[in-house]
Amino acid sequence: MSDDLPQMKAKGSAAAARILRLDELAGSIAPSNEPVRWGLDALRGRLIELSARGATATLTAAVELVLEAQIAGEPAGWISLFESTFYPPDVAETGVDLAALSVVQVRDATTAARAAERLLRSGAFGLVVMDLGALGALGGLGGEPLDLPAAHQGRLVTLAQTHDAAIVCITEKPAESPSLGSLVSLRAEAMRIRDREHGHEMSLRVLKDKRRGPGWSRRLKLRGPSGF
Repeated sequence: MSDDLPQMKAKGSAAAARILRLDELAGSIAPSNEPVRWGLDALRGRLIELSARGATATLTAAVELVLEAQIAGEPAGWISLFESTFYPPDVAETGVDLAALSVVQVRDATTAARAAERLLRSGAFGLVVMDLGALGALGGLGGEPLDLPAAHQGRLVTLAQTHDAAIVCITEKPAESPSLGSLVSLRAEAMRIRDREHGHEMSLRVLKDKRRGPGWSRRLKLRGPSGF
């Protein structure tokens, strides 16, 4: 028991530091004189798209939401394609409990949407991430942009609203490409920025927001692992 005590203290310190980081993050996202626009609570009941090409930070932004959900005691699910998924050691280093993260791997976007519907329908998940990767740019057929069928979009939005959950889709495409579909409530471009003075930062530029209008942005300081 005594040999385990230093490890337990170290884990407790790491968790406390991580929660503090989220508090700092929340402060940088939502100044006291304006409403919260980003974060799990702001995204509940909505279909969200995180997209970018180049020095992307879409995975980082999604992992931050997973961590926020876990700290709030909300189960999170992550759906990805067989050939593309996150690097587990990096995600674990951010503070995410991998043992508590439900991961589903699928072959295509349609199967991913069906899996997301099943997770949301259970009522157990506060957040579901669909990592569609390059499919968001290529669609898998003829190089056409991926358009998530309206029927899937409708069911995802209805389930997200019914169970007070957020559904976040990660895509790889430039800002001028169309979003996944008309029912996407918010689309943000997440990019990595290297600043000599402030270190690594993430820029969130909102391209579409049906609730508050597009055009707003946030720059968030990152202290994640080098793999991100």
